[in-house]
Amino acid sequence: MIKKTTLEIIAPTVEEAIAQGLAQLGLTADAVSVEVLDAGTKGFLGLGKPQVRVRLTVNPAGGAAEVQTESAPAPAPEAERLVTRAAAAADARQGAPVISAPAEKEPESQPEHDALLDRTESVISKMLHLLNLEAQVSANYGPSERDGHRNIHVDIRGNDLSVLIGRRSETLAAFQYIASLIVGKGEQQFVQLNVDVEGYRDRREKQLMQMAKRMADQVAKSGRRQTLEPMPSGERRIIHIALRDHPDVKTESTGEEPYRKVMILPKNG
Repeated sequence: MIKKTTLEIIAPTVEEAIAQGLAQLGLTADAVSVEVLDAGTKGFLGLGKPQVRVRLTVNPAGGAAEVQTESAPAPAPEAERLVTRAAAAADARQGAPVISAPAEKEPESQPEHDALLDRTESVISKMLHLLNLEAQVSANYGPSERDGHRNIHVDIRGNDLSVLIGRRSETLAAFQYIASLIVGKGEQQFVQLNVDVEGYRDRREKQLMQMAKRMADQVAKSGRRQTLEPMPSGERRIIHIALRDHPDVKTESTGEEPYRKVMILPKNG
């Protein structure tokens, strides 16, 4: 069963973007429509190598594949028909007819588009494009919170994305906050995004929990408080949660942002 109906890809060439998208969706070229959103402009402030941004949309049952673009280089074999039809799509804007090939097969079943998830993926993809980063973006709803709201989890996958994380994940936190504001502006309310890069947040959470328990054991044995390095609020929260049921220690936050820290203290100290 197909889980996604749209996918945006950033890559050096149109054919690479289409090939990556088809591989992720597990479909052939005739099962999707392709729109070239940016046909190879320079990166942020005109620096860096050109990148293209392509959106693949899974066709409704029985639908035909289409391509919309300004221009496209020679494609890889799997994407050949789609990229070839790009020129026809461009001519259509000037009045030339467009011939679309019929779909070879019908998807089993497809969910309707979710406008908020589509907008989230589009916003994140555009931000990455401005940063001249090549990546794939996938957005999904997380579990419902106690107040009934659902956060949106955004997974970014690609090569050499460490620059997006930054020292102590400060860059990632800023990127996430700005993206949340941009997405929320269209919804006329704040939308909470949880943006992760190549599984970084999961790995970091495990590291913080292990460190918290190790430091707590030291405090329990020595009876002396320990102060951890400055952390973003989300990471401090992980420390507090990890130790809130500890029988011998308690935690407090101290200092001012952006240098606020967690202290681990003996409960009877």
